[in-house]
Amino acid sequence: MPGVISAVQPNSLAARLGLRPGDELLEINGHPLRDLIDVQFYGAEERLALRVRREGEEQTLQARRRYDEPLGLDFTHPVFDTDIRRCNNRCEFCFVTQMPRGLRPSLYIKDDDYRYSFLFGSYITLTNLMEEDWARIGEQHLSPLYVSVHATDPDLRRRILGNPRAADIMDDLRRLARMGIEVHTQLVLVPGLNDGLYLDRSIGDLADLYPSVRSVSVIPVGLTKHHRGGCRPYTFQEMRRVWEQVTAWQRRLRRRLGVRFAYLSDEWILRLGEAVPPRAAYDGLDLRENGVGLVRSLLDRWRSVERTLSALGGPGQTWVTGELMAPMLEGLAANFVARTGIRVQVVPVPNRFFGETVTVAGLLTSQDIVAHLRERPLQETLVLPAVMFRGPEGQSLDEMQPDDLARALGRPVSLID
Repeated sequence: MPGVISAVQPNSLAARLGLRPGDELLEINGHPLRDLIDVQFYGAEERLALRVRREGEEQTLQARRRYDEPLGLDFTHPVFDTDIRRCNNRCEFCFVTQMPRGLRPSLYIKDDDYRYSFLFGSYITLTNLMEEDWARIGEQHLSPLYVSVHATDPDLRRRILGNPRAADIMDDLRRLARMGIEVHTQLVLVPGLNDGLYLDRSIGDLADLYPSVRSVSVIPVGLTKHHRGGCRPYTFQEMRRVWEQVTAWQRRLRRRLGVRFAYLSDEWILRLGEAVPPRAAYDGLDLRENGVGLVRSLLDRWRSVERTLSALGGPGQTWVTGELMAPMLEGLAANFVARTGIRVQVVPVPNRFFGETVTVAGLLTSQDIVAHLRERPLQETLVLPAVMFRGPEGQSLDEMQPDDLARALGRPVSLID
């Protein structure tokens, strides 16, 4: 299948060739294209021949790339040849299986595609790779990849994945290391299942593959009220034990490797009331998509956020967030009020849609916000986290737009990243 062009960047080779949205890119230098990765790989040459179809007519456009000139193409979908690769595992804590019915179809796709891992940092299990996939990873040097490990003990990992045919993850990671592929890993921890001694083994095994395995993110299991498995959330005391266990590993590995290597997601920090680590504690890594270092990032750029909030003006603002982040925002709000004189009301919204064990702002729904705010006094401007509206055309999980909330609550809505 061709790649359908959605946009052509100005001052690019594609613009110079006269390509336009709706054109279909078929080949580059004689190579059929399977996805955006092929476009990036084969489109890196100095001399290019692009086979294009426009309104049913095919033509080949040739050009020599100017110095530092981008190809300049965006596509309607990053994968051209087939649908996204689906997961063949049955993890009890899989978030997709914990979704309620009636949401948009894309939210029920259990993706496990190595191409999305390379392009967007999605975590994959490696359990559905075929030999041609391994060959392509090596040939095109698809690095880094992001891998869900959960446990390095082979039998326990197969139990967690619900997949008795899953290969030994350490063998797979060694194979990637021999290919020169860098890997970021994660351990989603379930109380009494893969923590304790199993956690020690997993961190130790993965650290033995450093620097090919560049990091391990330690994440507490996330469960909605629709969860039907045998897992449960962590208690405060259990979280404290994991915290102490991982921070002890960080001290040892910093002496041995020069980096902390194992990184706790922000949920441990916020729920335990620990101080937010300094930027240096993340060793220059950007693991924010996995919930690691998001709060530190906010604190580091708070002056910029303050300027954005100040520009919204008005005598008062209502900052809406999830319950996990509310105490941190209360402290920032007090400082903001003292500096600007703008009144601030921080409102944590309980998550009724997924259940109150889900406390992050990114999983808030518009209906929960409307229900929680409708009967309470609000300031003149509502400020919502932009991460709520990552759906198509800026929709929330329950398919509402910011303007829908503004009409329902009778207040202008502003989004903050």
